Amino acid sequence: QVRLVESGGGLVQAGGSLRLSCAASASLFNIKTMGWYRQAPGEQRELVARLTGGGGTNYADSVKGRFTISGDNAKNTVYLQMNNLKPEDTAVYYCNQETWLRSYWGQGTQVTVSS
Repeated sequence: QVRLVESGGGLVQAGGSLRLSCAASASLFNIKTMGWYRQAPGEQRELVARLTGGGGTNYADSVKGRFTISGDNAKNTVYLQMNNLKPEDTAVYYCNQETWLRSYWGQGTQVTVSS
């Protein structure tokens, strides 16, 4: 059973930065997308940023210009650099890697931004 392991969450003041990392416990093949989602209390899970096949990226409007996603398909790793964090970025952040057969999720890492 392949697991996605996330790290890098924590508590930071508004305006600060964090870098999230995600690695698969075993090799995944035929990756379609790699990305990050987040879920705040009482809210639905939402897309934050995603790498698509061919090197494309998608960002939520709320994080454009502040967050940068990067990754390595061959190593099944994906990163999220988060700068100028805001209290509204507080959420549990989930890594996702999707192949043509199924979607894999990490266990989530808490990001808390204090004002």
